[in-house]
Amino acid sequence: MQVEIKVNGKARSANVAGNTLLVQMLRDDLGLTGTHVGCDTSQCGACTVVMNGRAVKSCSVMAAQAQGAEVTTIEGLAQPDGTLHPMQAAFKDCHGLQCGFCTTGMVMSAVNLVERSPVKLDEAAVREGLEGNLCRCTGYQNIVKAVLQGQDAMRSA
Repeated sequence: MQVEIKVNGKARSANVAGNTLLVQMLRDDLGLTGTHVGCDTSQCGACTVVMNGRAVKSCSVMAAQAQGAEVTTIEGLAQPDGTLHPMQAAFKDCHGLQCGFCTTGMVMSAVNLVERSPVKLDEAAVREGLEGNLCRCTGYQNIVKAVLQGQDAMRSA
């Protein structure tokens, strides 16, 4: 089946099997390998993308379900000149990563969390908001610090 979606602001399409997951379409058919496959069970959040304004785990969405959707992946956050999105810069500045495998999903979830929150998030709200994203390397402290710094930069931009 032909699936047409808007990814990172550009119309894209792929001919996929009916059982193809969105994460597979993004990685295998569209070459957007920043979206990682971590667990295949919707537990870790490494595959998180923003679809129609909501953070979703792309391993739990069929490609066909994304027909006509607007999807943002980690590749769509930075500016065309390579300038990092404020949340990406905060993760870098605050050392909010170690091996980096979970980072793309964490960043996508964090951006969506900040964008959807009507109030300034505190540490507890960030921890609760990211509870669906797992990191096996860090103690989360620098991730939380990065999200709070990224929030400030996003809201002042």
